[in-house]
Amino acid sequence: MTNSQTERDSLCINTIRTLSIDAVQAARSGHPGAPLGAAAMVYVLWDRFLKHNPANPAWPDRDRFVLSAGHASALLYSLLYLTGYDIQLEDLRSFRQWGSKAAGHPELGLTPGVETTTGPLGQGFANAVGMAMAERWLAARYNRPGHRIVDHHTYCLVSDGDLQEGLSSEAASLAGTLKLGRLVVLYDSNGISIEGSTSISFTEDVAGRFAAFGWRVIGPVDGLSVSEVENALTEARSDESRPSLIICRTVIGYGSPNKAGSAAAHGEPLGEDETRLTKKQLGWEYEEPFTIPREALDAMRAARARGAGWQKDWEKRFAAYRREFPVEATNLERELSGVLPDGWEALLHGVPAATAPTATRVTAGKALNALAAGVPALMGGSADLTPSTKTSIADSVDFAPPAYSGRNIRFGVREHAMASICNGLALHGGVIPYASTFLVFYDYMRPAVRLAALMGLHVIFVFTHDSIGVGEDGPTHQPIEHVFGLRSVPGLTVIRPADAEESVEAWRTAMANSAGPTAIVLTRQNVPAIDRSAGAPATDLARGAYVVWEPSRTPDVILIATGSEVSIALEAAQQLWRDGDTAARVVSMPSWELFEAQPQEYRERVLPPVLHQRVSVEAGRTLGWERYIGIRGRAIGIDHFGMSAPGEELFLKFGLTVKSVVEAASSLVKGVRG
Repeated sequence: MTNSQTERDSLCINTIRTLSIDAVQAARSGHPGAPLGAAAMVYVLWDRFLKHNPANPAWPDRDRFVLSAGHASALLYSLLYLTGYDIQLEDLRSFRQWGSKAAGHPELGLTPGVETTTGPLGQGFANAVGMAMAERWLAARYNRPGHRIVDHHTYCLVSDGDLQEGLSSEAASLAGTLKLGRLVVLYDSNGISIEGSTSISFTEDVAGRFAAFGWRVIGPVDGLSVSEVENALTEARSDESRPSLIICRTVIGYGSPNKAGSAAAHGEPLGEDETRLTKKQLGWEYEEPFTIPREALDAMRAARARGAGWQKDWEKRFAAYRREFPVEATNLERELSGVLPDGWEALLHGVPAATAPTATRVTAGKALNALAAGVPALMGGSADLTPSTKTSIADSVDFAPPAYSGRNIRFGVREHAMASICNGLALHGGVIPYASTFLVFYDYMRPAVRLAALMGLHVIFVFTHDSIGVGEDGPTHQPIEHVFGLRSVPGLTVIRPADAEESVEAWRTAMANSAGPTAIVLTRQNVPAIDRSAGAPATDLARGAYVVWEPSRTPDVILIATGSEVSIALEAAQQLWRDGDTAARVVSMPSWELFEAQPQEYRERVLPPVLHQRVSVEAGRTLGWERYIGIRGRAIGIDHFGMSAPGEELFLKFGLTVKSVVEAASSLVKGVRG
């Protein structure tokens, strides 16, 4: 390397460092230590290896860069600004402030060039695994001899904290099993966390762990050395038989005379005096904050010309591909844009009607397979529970090396990684991912479901075994608070279908809901088909709630139920009418979120505000139902843990019965009639 090249590299790296610490100092909050220590390694990646186009952050064949260590966001924003993305210097000046594109942690959709929302440690790592899987899957489906139109890498920067999270081990284990050779992880190994040296809690052999996972482990290398990092990245890219972990030894807060190598550099500004001393130690000759030498800016803005050239070359190759494979080219473009094939809804017409009581998981599985037959972008799997969740695509093989063309993903017993990886699949584009497990194990994947909602990702979460109807497996496997927990997540659409027809409609709605994730909650036990002859059709599930049945008279009471309890409410209503001349309207409310999105006129038509006699029935926490039944209503549910016994007996013992509903409704009506 020439002296001029070395000097240029040093200037660019120090520009990244000083811009980052100036942003943190201006905000009076943030994390200066990681940007100071990791600037060299990410500079080498972005300057020598990363294939991207700052003018078009959505170019499909770009390399993906994920900052899993999201607390180092100032580092990423500095890179984005310096290489020419649509982020202004003023955004860095207003780092972490209202209206800035430079938020406290990277946020998808807020800042051009940010590939995923990170901050909760380990999430970005697992997202990167999903992105790498999507690249291999699309390449297997669409590349042809002489036409490599899907041909990119996924890079991820992780911290000590990322690798302490169990999520990263789950995801790394699967990545090694799948031999994802296009995945390269840079490990910023600085040995410091918030509480001090990582030796107080983290003494494992990380290299040995990743080698056992089936990864190529490179290093430790000097993460402050341009040449060592460059050589390591070259080695990682030379063999695509397995993913690579590059261990880079760095110094947190590098250049800070009084804070380098200590926890003090991690999560608070250096301070004005220490910032000035740090710049002096780095040989930075500019006193004014946010100074960017023209030579450094010109050198890094060369990324624009490189990116334009890469994209132009790809567009030429894609045009040649289109001439030879027009159908495949059209399909790939459609899938990358997230548009469903024409006529996709008609696929659900082929789902056979249930002629006997059927578990909603069974019909939902048939709906999934009907959709998969005509929506090639649909892929997913379960956390080792596919036979129980009924989520295998019957006419497909597994996603596995060396072919990677299968649509069934074997996630293993890794619920958290499964959800985060599905987020990565959706983030990459070209995939509509689904993930399935028992509802009670939502606890293990909640952080990733929350992030899917925060990012507005089209991910479908299928939860089966939805209540005490699980039966003999007992309270550890019987979800009680979980449906309410799902409903508490902003931006997540929760659907708990009542029978086979609603199960089909749940999948229709989830597929159409491209603006965010959907959770479909399904029964293990069989449920009867709902008689809708005196109500609205099941297609009204898309409206969140609708009248299933009522006698031809103004109702005296409204029974609101979800899932398997709709049939209980229906039987109770018919008994009330038959035995006591009480008119009960039965409302199936599979989705609070969909119902709340309806016009007020519709909501008041289903639940007339003048009718306060209301009973809710759901085999879960009653918390939250007061919004629909008011202070005068009755909520029938279960506010304690279950027991090990047959499901039918548990429903009886815990009062989720026709008798209980009849008594509650009769009491409310009697109170009004006096």
